[in-house]
Amino acid sequence: MIRLFKHYIPHAVLLLGLLDIAALLVAAELGWITRAMQIGMAVEPIHTRIPQLASFALSLEIAMVAVGVYGTDALQSVKFAAARLIVAILLGVIFLAVLFFVAPGITFWRSNLLYAVGFAAVLLLLLRIVTGTLLGGQAFKRRVIVLGAGPRAQRLKDLGQRPGAGFVVVGYIAMSEANRVIPEAIARDAIYNLADHVVLLGASEVVLALEERRNALPLKDLLRIRTTGVHVNEISTFLERETGRVDLDSVNPSWLIFSDGFSSGRMVSSVFKRMFDIAASLLLLALTLPVILLAALAVKLDSRGPVFYRQRRVGLYSSGFDIPKLRSMRTDAEAAGSAVWAEKNDPRITRIGRILRKTRIDELPQCWSVLIGEMSFVGPRPERPEFVSSLEEKLPYYAERHMVKPGITGWAQINYPYGASIDDARQKLEYDLYYAKNYSPFLDLLILLQTIRVVIWSGGAR
Repeated sequence: MIRLFKHYIPHAVLLLGLLDIAALLVAAELGWITRAMQIGMAVEPIHTRIPQLASFALSLEIAMVAVGVYGTDALQSVKFAAARLIVAILLGVIFLAVLFFVAPGITFWRSNLLYAVGFAAVLLLLLRIVTGTLLGGQAFKRRVIVLGAGPRAQRLKDLGQRPGAGFVVVGYIAMSEANRVIPEAIARDAIYNLADHVVLLGASEVVLALEERRNALPLKDLLRIRTTGVHVNEISTFLERETGRVDLDSVNPSWLIFSDGFSSGRMVSSVFKRMFDIAASLLLLALTLPVILLAALAVKLDSRGPVFYRQRRVGLYSSGFDIPKLRSMRTDAEAAGSAVWAEKNDPRITRIGRILRKTRIDELPQCWSVLIGEMSFVGPRPERPEFVSSLEEKLPYYAERHMVKPGITGWAQINYPYGASIDDARQKLEYDLYYAKNYSPFLDLLILLQTIRVVIWSGGAR
C-alpha cells in the first residue's frame, strides 16, 4: 500500500485509478473528434481543449470514487463493477450538467458529452476485463512472513485469506509459544539464519505477532532483516494499514502514544475544516430547505407529534449538546423512559420515518449544529450520554473518540453498517479511532464522497 496524506491506498486501486483517468481522457478526446468530424468542423490541437478534457475526466473519476467503484467487491467482480460504473457515469453526467451552467467554458457541449460518455463506458469496462485477473491476483500482493504461531498469527492468516486481501503470508515462524495454533509454522531453532530465510522466501515484510513480547523479541534477527531492506512491522500497525481500523485486541497505550498520528500540527487543517463546514452548511441548508419543509409536512400528516425533535448527545471533549432531527419514530418510542438502540425493522419507526432514514433526509437539520460549531460534517457520530457512560466502562479507549468534533457522517458510517450492540459499537470505535489518529482534509473528502455510496444503496440505515 501507499500512504497518501496519512491514509493507506492499495497499489492496485491506485494503478486502476490512474488507468481510469487516462481512459477517461482518451474517451473525452474521442468524443470531441467524433462530433467534430460528424459536423465537418476542423479538429484543433489538443491543447486548445485541455479544460474540457480535464473537467470530464475529473468529474467522472470523482463520481466513481463516490459510488464505490474501487471497493473490494468491484475489484473482484466485473459484473459488480459494471453496475457501479453505470451509476457513476450517470452521477458524473449530472455533475457535468450542473458545471455547464456554472462554467460553460470548461465543459463539453451536450453532443460531445454524449459521445464521450459512450466511449468512456466501453473503455472503463474493457479496462476492468483486461486487468481484472491481474489486479485481483498475486502480482500486487505483498509477501509477508509472520513471526509468531499463536492466536494473533491466526488472525493474520484469516485476514490474508479473505477476498481482496492485499497480502499473502508465505511463512510462519514459531517463537516457542505455549499456545501454538499454526501447525505449518517453522520453529525458530530450525532456521540457521533468519534474515537469509526471509530473503529466500522473497518476503517484503515481517510482521511481529508474538503473544508475549517481554524478553521474546529477537532483536539481532530483526536488525539483520531490516538492513536487508525488508520492512518490520508490529501487528497493530499492520492491521491498521490493512483494515482501516485501530485494532482494539492488539493495541496498547504505548502504541497509541508513540505511533504516528494524533498530530497536534492541525491548525491549518482545522481552520480549513471549519471554513468548509460553515460554507457547506449554509449552502446545504439553502438548497435543501424545500426538501426539509416537504419532509416536515409528510411527518406531520403521517403521525401525531412534533415535526422536529432535539436529543442530547455527547460532543467534543465529552461536552453535551442537543442535536436536531426530523422525527422518524413514534412519540412513545421510549415511553419506558430509558434510551434504546434502533434495531433492524424497528417497529417504532413511522412509515415516513423509514423513508427519511434510508435517504438520510432526517439528518439534514443537523446542518444547523454544523453551522454553529457543535458538529462538523465529518467525524465520529455523536452518541447519547446514556450509551456513552455504559460504553466507556465496557470498551477501552472509547473516551478518546471524543477528542475530535462529532460529525454527520464519518469513517465508521461508510465502512460499517448500523450497529445496535456492544460488538457493533466496538467495531465502529475502531474506525473512529483510525479517523481521529489519521485525520486529514483528504480523508474528510474521501468520506464525504463515499457517503454518496451509502445514501444511494441505503447502507447502514435503520
